[in-house]
Parts: sequence; structure tokens; C-alpha cells
Amino acid sequence: MATFRFKYDKKITMTKTIRFPIRLVEKIEKVLEGTESTFSSFIIQACEFALENMEKEKTEEKKQEKEKTHS
Repeated sequence: MATFRFKYDKKITMTKTIRFPIRLVEKIEKVLEGTESTFSSFIIQACEFALENMEKEKTEEKKQEKEKTHS
């Protein structure tokens, strides 16, 4: 499994409104304690991490399907 790492960079952004379950917000805020990361930065990185891993999984699935058809 890949490891999630905090990154600190600023990008051009767009504001979106999203609702989070209170327990999830509390868990995220607890993880962020003692770091220089913001809630928004964490959410952005978590989404990027998820998307990258989804792409890797799709690529792996396609590779496995190709191997099955060539066997």
C-alpha cells in the first residue's frame, strides 16, 4: 500500500462547498495537530492520492485482463 505524505505548496484554487461528517472532521483535525498542514491542504492531498491510486488500479486491471486474453 502506498504511503500518504504531507506536501506544502500553493496553487490556483476554486472554492467548493462540501459537507463532512463531524467524526471525519474530528479525525482529520486530530491527525493535523502538530503539523503545518491545513484542513484544506489535507483534503486536496487526500483526493490527489486517491485519484492517483485509482488510476494505478485501473492500469493494473487492464494489464491483468490483457494477460488473461493472451494466456
